[in-house]
Amino acid sequence: MGRGAQSLARVAVIVRAGAAPLWWPGLLAAAVGAFVPGLTGRRVGLLAGAALFLVTLAAVASARTGRYAELAKGAARAGRGDFLQDRDVTVRNWRRGRRWWLAGAFLVAVASAYVLPGAGGLALAGAGAGLWVKAVRLGQRERREDVLYWVRTDWAQRGRPAGRQVKAYRTTGPVAGDAAPGGARRRRR
Repeated sequence: MGRGAQSLARVAVIVRAGAAPLWWPGLLAAAVGAFVPGLTGRRVGLLAGAALFLVTLAAVASARTGRYAELAKGAARAGRGDFLQDRDVTVRNWRRGRRWWLAGAFLVAVASAYVLPGAGGLALAGAGAGLWVKAVRLGQRERREDVLYWVRTDWAQRGRPAGRQVKAYRTTGPVAGDAAPGGARRRRR
């Protein structure tokens, strides 16, 4: 990279990277929990799980939305020499950095079935759904403003594209990179 050039990762891709690894194991843990009678019984466990799913979804989807808006408002145009990281690389880095945390969360969700059947798995799935909703909302903002938001990879290393260490976002046009607005794979025509 040239002088002053930086590596940038898509904000929506980083947010969306955690959706699937929380959603599918969460549903699997909830399904396993549905077959375990547990201390409270299946009905109470699954009803508590449904409530936890909704609460977790709302909490994750609305967390730090003000910070995302603030960073997007002050975003500067990306430089000509900046390197745009591929979607697959961003997703792989996020998941690789959290594989043990994700495995531990799955095991805790399965183990919680012995107390509240299905509740832990549905809470995990709610977190995944909340991240997906947050990425979709970022994608709507990107479409509305006709830009894509990027963050320096060294600032977002811990997978937090709106953390304290992030000073500002960069923007590009809507066709830059290989991910559509919202972080999904771009459809080939």
